[in-house]
Amino acid sequence: MRIVVLDGHALNPGDLSWEALAALGELTVYDRCEPGQELPRARGAQIVLVNKVVFDEARFARLGDLQYLGVTATGYNIVDIRAARKHGVVVTNVPAYSTRSVAQMVFALLLEMTQQVGHHSRMVREESRWSGSPDFCFWDRPLHELDGRVLGLVGFGQIGRQVACIGRAFGMQVLVHTAHPGNYAEHEQRGEVTFVSLDEVFRRSDVISLHCPLTERTRSLVDASRLSLVKPSALLINTARGALLDEAAVGRALADGRLGGLGVDVLSCEPPDVENPLLCAPNTFITPHIAWATREARQRLMDIVVDNVRAFLAGQPQNVVS
Repeated sequence: MRIVVLDGHALNPGDLSWEALAALGELTVYDRCEPGQELPRARGAQIVLVNKVVFDEARFARLGDLQYLGVTATGYNIVDIRAARKHGVVVTNVPAYSTRSVAQMVFALLLEMTQQVGHHSRMVREESRWSGSPDFCFWDRPLHELDGRVLGLVGFGQIGRQVACIGRAFGMQVLVHTAHPGNYAEHEQRGEVTFVSLDEVFRRSDVISLHCPLTERTRSLVDASRLSLVKPSALLINTARGALLDEAAVGRALADGRLGGLGVDVLSCEPPDVENPLLCAPNTFITPHIAWATREARQRLMDIVVDNVRAFLAGQPQNVVS
């Protein structure tokens, strides 16, 4: 079997090993794939692994040897699943590998906004503000405890549930909006969370964290209308999909003082255009889509990618989405 990885650098920039995958076939790994390179590189391969390379009807039609397409991520919106099925190509993904890492990033962003660690560290090291202080301490931005605050979650999948668990450990009250509250009734029965409407999450929460998929219904979920419901002190966190935010509306709310702060690891276009309104918005913390990218999460991702290929070769494919 010929195996081709079209864009492997994000998964493995050099600190992991491809050896387990190489043991399963004739392996070729490309770090990145520019538009137009995917067909000549994948031609003749029975197994192709992709992260961001789009596979549509035209590509499936021109790759007659392709039997298996493995997405090295959880989301598989880059693949035309109907076309894959038509051409007899098995498509798999990698669910749940990054749950703990993404939940950790939620609180990294939240703690940065409430404790201002990065800011005060810069004041000490780069501006000598502590050295010149008349007191034994100094701070020039408000600092806040999480205990007793209301954490509102939109979505209650594996990451949302992990965030709720960590939030409770900080002493936060957890409100949840999910399309399927009945699936998680035991969490409310145990007093861990309270299920409420979407608007109530935005009205009552001190911290709002998004954990829902991007669909036509959720695109621009956080728009000017919904932002009109929030407390001016509320903090908004998005580690899910950038297009859940109407970025222009969020930027205006931050500039006008109608939203207390923003922490995001994803944007609507990645890498972002320099004109993205969030890049210059006040009280905003942006990380470059790295919540998933801890070494531990990427190793789990690699392990499951290899397991998926091994299962396919054994005639018992797993994590199939097609």
